[in-house]
Amino acid sequence: MFEETAAGQGRLSGKLDMHSSGKLLAPLTARAARAPLQLDLSGVTEADSSAVALLLACRRAAEQAGQQLLLQNWPARLSDLVELYALRALLASPQGD
Repeated sequence: MFEETAAGQGRLSGKLDMHSSGKLLAPLTARAARAPLQLDLSGVTEADSSAVALLLACRRAAEQAGQQLLLQNWPARLSDLVELYALRALLASPQGD
């Protein structure tokens, strides 16, 4: 689930799998492209490779629109997946500065 918690801030929560990530793809990439966003990942309880793909799509949408996307508070499982795919440098740093 995605919720905008304040201007320029949002939070992902719950299970991020192929089903939920697919539902989040269009609204979350559109939001990332619209304006700078700090996205809190601490509420993610489960994640698979589709969660990584979702975050990569958000990063790409923000970058193409010249917006900043900052991903914060990585849960261990999601962080492990990002490390496994050697994507930490791409996803950990802000883009669009």
